[in-house]
Order: sequence, then C-alpha cells, then structure tokens
Amino acid sequence: MEIVAFRMQLKPGVADEYRRRHDALWPELAQALRAAGIYDYSIFLDEQTLHLFAVMKLRRGHSVTDLPGHPVMRRWWDYMADIMLTEPDNSPRQWPLEPMFHFD
Repeated sequence: MEIVAFRMQLKPGVADEYRRRHDALWPELAQALRAAGIYDYSIFLDEQTLHLFAVMKLRRGHSVTDLPGHPVMRRWWDYMADIMLTEPDNSPRQWPLEPMFHFD
C-alpha cells in the first residue's frame, strides 16, 4: 500500500459546485480510479485559502500514472477546468505534499 497526498487550488465562489460535481461522480470515472488501484480517496477543503488537500491510498502494483491517458479522466478534467486552477492540458494543478507524520 502507498499513500499519496497533494494540494490543488479551487477558484473563488465554487466550493458548492465542486462538491456537487463530486457527489455525482461519473460511474465510469469511479471504475477507472478503482482499476488504477485507488481504493481510498478523500479531498478536503481549506475554506480560508480554497486549497484542496487530496489523500489517496493505492494498492501495490497500482497504475495511477496511466490515468492521464484515460479518456474518462481527460473528460473529467475538462469538466472541472472552469472551477480549478489547471495546467494547459486541463489537468488540475497539483502540489505534492510531504508526509510529516502517520499514526496507525
């Protein structure tokens, strides 16, 4: 198992829309995430900074690095681009987070 955490940036005034879109996550996207080895994925919002903090647990032998080439992932990024900071290809801007503490 591997744990990956990163930060993303929400645009002002769209937190409710971000939540609404994720509450209606496309079944084909959920399937692609599971197939890539993601089995636990949470995103948290810091309302003061609009930073999104994502934490993913990955199965051994995962293929998460293949997701950017998956058509449903590309469509999701295009769908979310109007409410997040993105890279030129519409993937969300991500800043990796360094693990500082873990308690089991």
